[in-house]
Amino acid sequence: MLVKTPEQIQKMRIAGRLAASVLEMIEPFVVPGVTTGELERICRKYIIEDLQAIPATLNHHGFPGCICTSPNYVICHGIPSDKKVLKEGDILNIDVTVKKDGFIGDTSKMFFIGTVKPYAERLVRITQECMYKAIQIIKPGIHIGDIGYVIQQYAESHHYTVVREFGGHGIGQEMWEEPHIPHFGKPNAGPKLQAGMTFTIEPMINQGKKDIRNLPDGWTVVTKDHKLSAQWEHTILVTETGYEVLTARKEEKI
Repeated sequence: MLVKTPEQIQKMRIAGRLAASVLEMIEPFVVPGVTTGELERICRKYIIEDLQAIPATLNHHGFPGCICTSPNYVICHGIPSDKKVLKEGDILNIDVTVKKDGFIGDTSKMFFIGTVKPYAERLVRITQECMYKAIQIIKPGIHIGDIGYVIQQYAESHHYTVVREFGGHGIGQEMWEEPHIPHFGKPNAGPKLQAGMTFTIEPMINQGKKDIRNLPDGWTVVTKDHKLSAQWEHTILVTETGYEVLTARKEEKI
């Protein structure tokens, strides 16, 4: 587990703020009729030209986009496409990773396309609450299993399921560092957190069963039963007394 220096933490703060700004910038464009390919091009231009930064997902292990766009029953790693037109009632996760001065900020947000059904709004809201509840327990000395336990208990108390195959991860100069952060687990299990660690919390919560299916493109992951899935993500710093959300948006009070 990598513990960051004060200088590295400051660079992580900058990268995190920039990643958050991408989600703030793109929101007015996420409307019925737009394609996920067009959203990708807008984000790409903003990251490269306005932020003078690097979209870290672009060509990462061959991924073809600078953002992931995951609508409806797509759990994660959706590939932006001009063939995917968003329609009224859709839900969409946009996942952004920005690299600046060698360090990466990673964050995602759920968007409503027009007016969505109450069951879709509820899934998105509960998933966000899963993330917030996990963030609120972060401090030195807790176990990684405690994070997953909080998420799993809250999701399952609302009759949702937690995706097992993907989780949060350490982050810094590399997008995926140790430790792995499962979104299910047992209290007091796994390594303890230390001040100076940076990692993501990004619960993927399904409306139906937890089972997943990988599409032939090698990236897109969907729910096996085609029920809805939602995800939210923040990059977190463990401080001496608690936590700091490095990718917090202006709309949030966390």
